[in-house]
Amino acid sequence: MRSTDNAVAQWHAQKQLRLSPAWKLLQGAPWTLAFLRAEFTAATQRVPLEEFHADLADFMKELREENLSLNEAWQASHYADSWVRSQFLARPMVDGKFHYEPTAATARVLAFIDTLGGRHTNLNSSRLSTLLNSIETLSLQSDPNPESRIAALEAEILDSQNEITALKNGASPAVLSNDSAVAATRSVLDLAASLPADFKRMRDGVEVMLHSIRTEIMESSLSKGVAVGQVLAGDKALRGTAEGETFRGFTEFLNDPVQQARFRQSVNEVLERDFTDALTAEERNNLASLVREMRRQAGEVHAIYGRLSESLHAYVQSAEFQESVLLRKAIHAAELAVATAPLGSRTPVVAPLLFSPNFETLAGLGIFNPEDHVPPPKLAAPPALSDADIHRTPSTPAPDMPKLLAAVEHARETRNGSATLADVYTSLPAELQHINTIRGLILAARGNNNSITVESTETLTFTQIDGTTRTATVPLFTFTKD
Repeated sequence: MRSTDNAVAQWHAQKQLRLSPAWKLLQGAPWTLAFLRAEFTAATQRVPLEEFHADLADFMKELREENLSLNEAWQASHYADSWVRSQFLARPMVDGKFHYEPTAATARVLAFIDTLGGRHTNLNSSRLSTLLNSIETLSLQSDPNPESRIAALEAEILDSQNEITALKNGASPAVLSNDSAVAATRSVLDLAASLPADFKRMRDGVEVMLHSIRTEIMESSLSKGVAVGQVLAGDKALRGTAEGETFRGFTEFLNDPVQQARFRQSVNEVLERDFTDALTAEERNNLASLVREMRRQAGEVHAIYGRLSESLHAYVQSAEFQESVLLRKAIHAAELAVATAPLGSRTPVVAPLLFSPNFETLAGLGIFNPEDHVPPPKLAAPPALSDADIHRTPSTPAPDMPKLLAAVEHARETRNGSATLADVYTSLPAELQHINTIRGLILAARGNNNSITVESTETLTFTQIDGTTRTATVPLFTFTKD
């Protein structure tokens, strides 16, 4: 029965997992994961919007040359927007410019894919030694018996003294082999790979709280104490998660300059060892920029906490809160005045006079008789409308991208592989020669890295929905073969 209950619980958990962005990313097109893995690394967690779109456009061009089925009407920006809507990517603004970065779910998926496709095993002597040392440290730090802890510390001191004596007597220190050292370094990088996702989830949690308090400020649907209490309770719950523990531990590390100096010195010494030649350039870069990247992500969490604190301060200092404080003070002063007033001077409480009828008979009540009710006249019937009375507002149709792309190919074939935007536009039928077609052709020209000459222009004539003719002056766009 216990196994059945566990299976049911796991089944419900799996149903929730299938609705998550991580599962949808794994179920999506393989080329999406391939591009995200190439674009975002441990050292590059954020890419400017224009650079990201350019890289994706080049990648899509290669995919189309391999006859991969892609949406012909979609450019790189369309795919990027869909990934943001699916919560695969976030698009924060940094220093006045938009950037793309993987969400917490995407970061965990990319780390998971790296473990599946990696050629190096995570099971090595360094990992086993770390496991053993962690268990021993846990056993020692959770032992309430002072005698056993003293014995363990004395044994550790004795081992260190024996090693010091042996080294002073000329013994060679035990040094890891190059293969073991490389494996140990990759184990460190594997451990560090999970930190960005933890920081992102911590940041997203604080963002949710910030959005909640701002909503309360706009709506003022709750009392001040209740709203602030909700935020404080949410922050306490968030800090109690695994991500919160990670963030708190790293914050303590940032506040300790001695630990930072020791860590940086250790990283620099490791990078000077000969075995690091066996590491890839990306792995060496990730190891060198480890602290800098974590510091940046921790700084973002602290910045969001700062905005949350400002919102709380504005919420508490609002006029309504000030009025409630004055009211509480007035009530408290009145209570003190009543308590200190002498008994003789107190005014007796008079029972309220709820009613005072002036009638002598029941007829004076004026009881309502339903038969005296006169219903109001009925409303006039609405006017009857026919199909002739219904008028639709005319609108310019959207650009027919498949026909426009086909017209571009036809114009290039008939003009020795090169055609201007005006050549393509004039070859279209009259019903397609409108303003949205011009916009669609400009979008197609800019999305496929065609030639654009800003100094030269072309004039195109189009018909508006009211039948009038207008002209549009556009730069000289030239469609050329890839």
